[in-house]
Amino acid sequence: MEGPAAGRKDPDGAYGTPQKYDPTFKGPIYDRGCTDVVCCVLLVVAIVGYVVVGVVAWTHGDPRKVIYPTDSRGQFCGQQGTPNENKPFLFYFDIVKCASPLVLLEFQCPTTQICVSQCPNRYLTYLNAHGSRAPGELEYYRQFCVPEFKNLQKAPIQVLTDKECPAMIIPSTPLARRCLPAIRAKKGVIMVGNETTYDDGRGGRRNVTELLEGAKKANVVLETRQLAMKIFEDYTVSWYWIIIGLVIAMVASLIFIVLLRFLAGIMVWVMIVMVILVLGYGIFHCYMEYAKLKGEAGSDVSLKDLGFQTDLRVYLHLRQTWLAFMIILCVVEVVIILLLIFLRKRILIAIALIKEASRAVGHVMMSLLFPLCTFFLLCLCIAYWASTAVFLSTSNEAIYKVFSETPCQFSGQTCTPETFNTSNVTKLCRDAQCLFAFYGGETAYHKYLIVLQFFNVFMFFWLANFIIALGQVTLAGAFASYYWAFKKPDDMPAFPLFSAFSRALRYHTGSLAFGSLILAIVQVIRVALEYLDHRLKAADNKFAKFLLSCLKCCFWCLEKFIKFLNRNAYIMIAIYGTNFCTSARNAFFLLMRNIIRVAVLDKVTDFLFFLGKLLIVGSVGILAFFFFTQRIKLVQDTAPSLNYYWVPILTVIVGSYLIAHGFFSVYGMCVDTLFLCFCEDLERNDGSPERPYYMSPELSEILLKGNLEPSKSADSQG
Repeated sequence: MEGPAAGRKDPDGAYGTPQKYDPTFKGPIYDRGCTDVVCCVLLVVAIVGYVVVGVVAWTHGDPRKVIYPTDSRGQFCGQQGTPNENKPFLFYFDIVKCASPLVLLEFQCPTTQICVSQCPNRYLTYLNAHGSRAPGELEYYRQFCVPEFKNLQKAPIQVLTDKECPAMIIPSTPLARRCLPAIRAKKGVIMVGNETTYDDGRGGRRNVTELLEGAKKANVVLETRQLAMKIFEDYTVSWYWIIIGLVIAMVASLIFIVLLRFLAGIMVWVMIVMVILVLGYGIFHCYMEYAKLKGEAGSDVSLKDLGFQTDLRVYLHLRQTWLAFMIILCVVEVVIILLLIFLRKRILIAIALIKEASRAVGHVMMSLLFPLCTFFLLCLCIAYWASTAVFLSTSNEAIYKVFSETPCQFSGQTCTPETFNTSNVTKLCRDAQCLFAFYGGETAYHKYLIVLQFFNVFMFFWLANFIIALGQVTLAGAFASYYWAFKKPDDMPAFPLFSAFSRALRYHTGSLAFGSLILAIVQVIRVALEYLDHRLKAADNKFAKFLLSCLKCCFWCLEKFIKFLNRNAYIMIAIYGTNFCTSARNAFFLLMRNIIRVAVLDKVTDFLFFLGKLLIVGSVGILAFFFFTQRIKLVQDTAPSLNYYWVPILTVIVGSYLIAHGFFSVYGMCVDTLFLCFCEDLERNDGSPERPYYMSPELSEILLKGNLEPSKSADSQG
């Protein structure tokens, strides 16, 4: 009598020779050896190199360059343990000079910058301060001079010539730790204090708009930082409620999955009805908001005329916004209803497959918690990548360059602050200064920093894909041990998840590294294309943009195909222990021979799981919207006051989707594994006493009687 796992020999000889029936035989998932050893060695070498890059980056890097502003000498403002410890703010001697185009080229204002303990709160010139009889006036002014300035009796003209003190100070406010003019508009007139002009400290008067231009250029990156700071503030006051929202999403996902284990059929139909109801309520709410805004001032302004606004609450006062939301939800609702109508018979078959997956999950309950392990490893990978990227980007040295108000042949050249005053530059260009410009370097290490950053990105994609692949092959191995157990669950190993995990690491690290390497290469190419697209936005080359768009589309499709192929290849690796290429080939042709079943069963179950995720995300998102917009009267006073309430709402929505996706991914992997095992079982066995099916009686009853026989099904439905 032939063994049930052997049967017919595959045309390519991949399935081995028939075996004699053995009552203790537990399926094809145990006999295996190491696969793709070369890729395993390559991965180990790459990881060692990645660690070396991290150590080098951490040795040379200094994240303080990102956190603290830097004065003209490259010193950090407000850094603990330095002379500037109590001077957290950066002060510009002459903010008007920041309006120079040099700012956009060097990202540095051509004026002296020092660290101060506070920004100026009054208007004062050095000439007035020096000649003032008021006690403490000159002493107050001195805190905005260079630290070396001690001689208060020095002639004012000489002080200004030596650039030891600013010619004047004006009322300023700190923004991103930088002192910028406290400019305000009164009836459309730009003013500082109550004046529209100011004394420049050299005997002339200048218009306040010149200060505004300088502040704008100095603020070239500060507007984004200000937005980031407001978002950060929102997180600091709402993080507790965000965590509660994510916990609610996790509990809801867990309850849904547990109920799906025992009430699969009922839960699927409840899920379908609830999704339709939630979308229906969304349409109703959008219509009510649209009708309520009728006749209100400013509500008929179009989105195009309004443009982009960082405060998204502005859009909610427009009728066009709610009309767009309503149309989108109506389209989604109609599409889902039509799909349910056309797939109503196939949904019954998909429910049977979900029920079988529920039984498999019930025998491997630890699989529901396994995504937490994958999530933890991914967090470590992301943290290592992010920290290495920060240290690499801050591992440059301080570069000083010559800046001059008047034309100078040495402008833009590197200089050394210690010897600059004794060099020929100051003799030929009296206004020249040696100021801190940026962080860079001329050593071999600094020249190849871009290569190290590229390697950092590449290794991040490779390791992240490897971790995901390890999770997929582990779950596939555990669920395959359930399917290929002839007597369920007696023939299953005692710890199926741990057994599958240890098999994957012991035998198939190389195969997982191979599959994740291919995917990482494609993803890095996509990142490079996105970078090129960003650089070409200002160009007017339509052919280059068209070619780039085509390449982006092609590689997007290629990435999706490789992910699909890898997922099924990992299932075949978990079942048979073959190398990656053989597993990918066998999985692809097996799916092609059962393309009808793929469309009818596998994709229908994916659609049902998507509805489940949509239900959880939609419910938690609606709850978060009503809470953070203070529309729930019971907890209206509890909701935090926010700059942008969309920040915690989007965070909760995205986090809820990731949590729901993590739980449903277990079921998705289970369904894909059982489906592939089912197709393999049909090709290997015929249900006779000599070659009985491994599938459970419940699964065979619904699938084999549902017009899904191997040949007849394809012929009848084709």
